[in-house]
Amino acid sequence: MALSYAQALEFLFPRTTQIKFGLDTTRALLAAVGDPHTVFPTIHIGGTNGKGSVSTLVAEALRARGLRVGLYTSPHLVSFRERIQVDGAPISEQAVAAWTERLQPAILEHGGTFFEATTAIAFADFAARGVDLAVIEVGLGGRLDSTNVLQPLVSAVTKIEKDHMKYLGTTLEAIAREKAGIAKRGVPFVIGEVRPRLVEVLRRAALAAGARPGVLPAEVCWEGPLLLQGPHQRRNAAVARGVLLALPAPYRPTEGEIAEGFRVARIPGRFDRRGKWLFDVAHNPDSMRALVTALGAADLPRPIHALVSILGDKEWPAMLVRLDEAVDKGILTVAPTAAGRRWDLDWLRRWLEDPARPPARASWSLQPEFREALAAVERGAGTVLVTGSFHTVGDVMEALGLEP
Repeated sequence: MALSYAQALEFLFPRTTQIKFGLDTTRALLAAVGDPHTVFPTIHIGGTNGKGSVSTLVAEALRARGLRVGLYTSPHLVSFRERIQVDGAPISEQAVAAWTERLQPAILEHGGTFFEATTAIAFADFAARGVDLAVIEVGLGGRLDSTNVLQPLVSAVTKIEKDHMKYLGTTLEAIAREKAGIAKRGVPFVIGEVRPRLVEVLRRAALAAGARPGVLPAEVCWEGPLLLQGPHQRRNAAVARGVLLALPAPYRPTEGEIAEGFRVARIPGRFDRRGKWLFDVAHNPDSMRALVTALGAADLPRPIHALVSILGDKEWPAMLVRLDEAVDKGILTVAPTAAGRRWDLDWLRRWLEDPARPPARASWSLQPEFREALAAVERGAGTVLVTGSFHTVGDVMEALGLEP
């Protein structure tokens, strides 16, 4: 009997606990399905923050040019199928099941992780659906990320911040070197980072790889119509334009096509307003800083209630201090899908009760039970901000029956 979609996910998801660097397993999985990544051109985009937004903006501009475009991003919010899209249409349940069944022997033989398997499924699906070009977001790092089997038309690195330091290094320079590992010989390498010392690390790494680095000036931001909110998205749009203009002529969109694509580009979970609900996947101090800036510029109904769950391996004390600047009330909770990586509830409880801690602007409470926390913010007037991680946003969207 053929594998069902549910059975495919039951096989794949337990492998999310594994993180394995290196390209050998991915190459073996791709070989098992005929090396699909070699039959369509690609654009490869890495960075700590902004890479998902840049990838989506690039894909929309290419669609405005009339191309059939694959888009591979991670993680998803509600459905696994969100990760693999062609012209905005997610991979079908039947395709997930079929590709998983075909790859299952190779995954078991080589000990393939969730992301290695998902990358192979994405590339196989893009080839099967006949994309003209695919935009591929790096999963984690760059140099040894599963997606780095590609020989793209253009590669790019957005902004560098401290994240996944256990795997990528403890300094911004070390992280930048890992991210720059997607640079390829003879290929344009667009640098969106603005801090001079990190720009130089990225530029030198690209030159050492034989790539053709191009640095986007720090002051450049997109000035045209943009659905995405916040100054950081205008910078992301400028980076996306740089990527698009670095493409060879058959794929390079006109300025009008870029503007049209950027005008309609929408990214679920990025300052995503749905009635009284506002969803944002800010999950490190820099992305929280960008969220707070966007909140300050937006005319939102007050009070702003924040429902927050942050993964335990993130810099959540700094994130909470930043978020406190912009909200009126807040509930700290644990998203169901983040239970295995929950933050330190005992520390949070002591922090909230400590009379010596710096006074907070907002009124905060701790409610570990997710359903009770959700019910509490649902009753409030004004705006409900859901943030802290992809898990948090996805779990609340699913609980509310919202489509990403």
